[in-house]
Amino acid sequence: MKVEAWLFTGTAVFFLVVAAVYGVFSHDPAGLSALVVSCVMAALISAFLWRQDVRTEPRPEDRPDTTIQESAGRRFSFPQPYSYAPVVTAAGAALLGLGVVEGLWIFLIGIGVLVPGILGFVFRGRDAPD
Repeated sequence: MKVEAWLFTGTAVFFLVVAAVYGVFSHDPAGLSALVVSCVMAALISAFLWRQDVRTEPRPEDRPDTTIQESAGRRFSFPQPYSYAPVVTAAGAALLGLGVVEGLWIFLIGIGVLVPGILGFVFRGRDAPD
């Protein structure tokens, strides 16, 4: 996972630099906000991949001394079947969208609902019971 984490870290840094240069030389708020959102999204994926790299053992693809036979028959971890994180994240995203249209107070509530949902995805227990 280290290669993927570096890839998304580089993407986030690229968008951050481009957003800074764009913000200095342009006075277009739409383009600047699109670049900032792209940077934040790449940074979220990067943080997740760095966290997974620390939590899990190295994969056969990550080790230079591995053979093809080592990766045969591997089992992949799937999301828990009974998790609150997808529902909470969807509700938070819906409240964020509604808050953009209706008002700041709904947007702030949406952030308060969305953050636990995202944390539920990132910090879910790997060996938690089903």
